[in-house]
Amino acid sequence: MVKICCIGAGYVGGPTMAVMALKCPEIEVAVVDISEPRINAWNSDRLPIYEPGLDDVVRQCRGKNLFFSTDVEKHVFESDIVFVSVNTPTKTQGLGAGKAADLTYWESAARMIADVSKSSKIVVEKSTVPVRTAEAIEKILIHNSKGIEFQILSNPEFLAEGTAIKDLYNPDRVLIGGRDTAAGQKAIEALKAVYAHWVPVEQIICTNLWSAELSKLAANAFLAQRISSVNAMSALCEATGADVTQVAHAVGTDSRIGPKFLNASVGFGGSCFQKDILNLIYICECNGLPEAANYWKQVIKVNDYQKIRFANRVVSSMFNTVSGKKIAILGFAFKKDTGDTRETPAIDVCNRLVADKAKLRIYDPQVLEEQIRKDLSMARFDWDHAVPLQQIKAEGISEQVEVVSDAYEATKDAHGLCVLTEWDEFKSLDFKKIFDNMQKPAFVFDGRNVVDAVKLREIGFIVYSIGKPLDSWLKDMPAVA
Repeated sequence: MVKICCIGAGYVGGPTMAVMALKCPEIEVAVVDISEPRINAWNSDRLPIYEPGLDDVVRQCRGKNLFFSTDVEKHVFESDIVFVSVNTPTKTQGLGAGKAADLTYWESAARMIADVSKSSKIVVEKSTVPVRTAEAIEKILIHNSKGIEFQILSNPEFLAEGTAIKDLYNPDRVLIGGRDTAAGQKAIEALKAVYAHWVPVEQIICTNLWSAELSKLAANAFLAQRISSVNAMSALCEATGADVTQVAHAVGTDSRIGPKFLNASVGFGGSCFQKDILNLIYICECNGLPEAANYWKQVIKVNDYQKIRFANRVVSSMFNTVSGKKIAILGFAFKKDTGDTRETPAIDVCNRLVADKAKLRIYDPQVLEEQIRKDLSMARFDWDHAVPLQQIKAEGISEQVEVVSDAYEATKDAHGLCVLTEWDEFKSLDFKKIFDNMQKPAFVFDGRNVVDAVKLREIGFIVYSIGKPLDSWLKDMPAVA
């Protein structure tokens, strides 16, 4: 029986290995992690991450050919293929701080693999890593190999949180990069055979190592660039009276462009987009390409601008002050159908409102209060580091922030409400009930364009929707960037 081990039981490793176990019942799959609470959660009825369909997949395979364990060395020793899906956070200090990827966890994993292995192994990069990381890892393995052969492959993930299981079942493509040697090609074929259990072979793309590594960064940069493009357009739409939804639809019907990732919003978030673009910027700078680096910097600058613009709109619309005012925050996750809050725009929006002394009441159907408070008090770039390295920066958050269990409780007696995540349940709320229980004038700031602005205005709300024509109240109070 082929044995696969994945180091790292997070958003990538857990779902990917669960689907692999389901589709390859003759292969034994072990997901290992040094975090005992995380592994205990994977072995419980309440998984550590929320992803539609994941519970069912894990339930079908766990204890049969899918195992979750903290005994990292044992499972690495026994495996034929080792996936490495550990954090590669942005460095917070030293050379490349704020841009470069921190490969400390990756290097530690490589050294451990070399130390415990007694048989040849295929080591697969699953984490998002800088170009040429495989070469560095290869050197560590070779110099510590004790005569054991290691082949390094790059197999980047292209999952979208909220649809990860669907993406794993029916991927647009599976990308495998390896060395152009006989042994390297043999390793590629071995991994290709695993995916071929359920992925059509014509959708399995094989490249060299460097192309595979760069393709992941490029894909995320291109997607983020589309979001920043439509968000930049949303600001112009508000200024001119155009409707960004109509503009995006007209643009998206062009077959050369397509309709995806053209929804204006308060900004992009998630674990990859910003981190990968910063990494891409650093690589460009290190290779003497400042013009290319500056191009990608603008994608992040526009994203930051959109979040600032939204928060400023809230303040300027409410008589230029939110001090002491209650503001309901509907949604904290960076997108619907996930509990992930990494780099969510809600963090920056909430922190700016708190800085203006607003009182926030936050509701999200999947994000726990502990996570929300942690996010609002954590220093930038620390969210993806190990807990002992995380820096808590803010005091006084607890007095100004309340986390509640439903949208109606969040909006009671509020002066305004902000929709920051496009959860489906927010579309069907009883807004007449909400309006009756809010302070007047009652404001709605829709950062995801999910509410029916016309109906809400008929009820009596003053409504701001990203990229939509402004009503007379908002025109009189322009947001200051």
